[in-house]
Amino acid sequence: MISQIMPNSEMYKRERIVFEMIKNNPDLHHNALLKLIVPEFMAKTTFEKIRNSLFEKDVISITVKKNMKFYHLTENYEHKSYQHIELSTNTLFHDLKLKIKRLDTEYSHKDIDEKIILSDSLLKQLFQTDAGFTFLDSIKNPKKTLYRDEHLTIQQLIHKVIKIIQNDEDSEIIFPSITGSLGIFMPRNF
Repeated sequence: MISQIMPNSEMYKRERIVFEMIKNNPDLHHNALLKLIVPEFMAKTTFEKIRNSLFEKDVISITVKKNMKFYHLTENYEHKSYQHIELSTNTLFHDLKLKIKRLDTEYSHKDIDEKIILSDSLLKQLFQTDAGFTFLDSIKNPKKTLYRDEHLTIQQLIHKVIKIIQNDEDSEIIFPSITGSLGIFMPRNF
């Protein structure tokens, strides 16, 4: 589970290489750019995966002129990325509220493994959403909590999930599994 939180330095290095090559060579078409990067920095398929990743993140844009692809940096990327973070955080927040609302009726009908997986997933998504709102607060105004209501609602949703687990007939099995998986958020010597 820690691998999802730990950054993949090789991926970042490759993204940086492709990003810098596109930035420094905006007039090169796809094949010319490919010759600069492959095989010195990475394989062709790796380049294509990295290029697709940068395109999906809206870091780069692709234009086609006379049957040739050209890559350029997306204008105002930083602002667009903040908008994307805000949209995805808000979407996840509202989805979680709906999922947890249904949890009261659905939870007791699941088997123990499903309960553990569902509880673990919901709690981690709630922490991720809260972190998203904290990030947005920091960007927009580091001296003020703009998402105070959302933070409070997430706190209440976490409480509700914990209460549902505690009131479940299998809580003696579920609760240690959930708190054990949340240990990644606490220091080892805690």
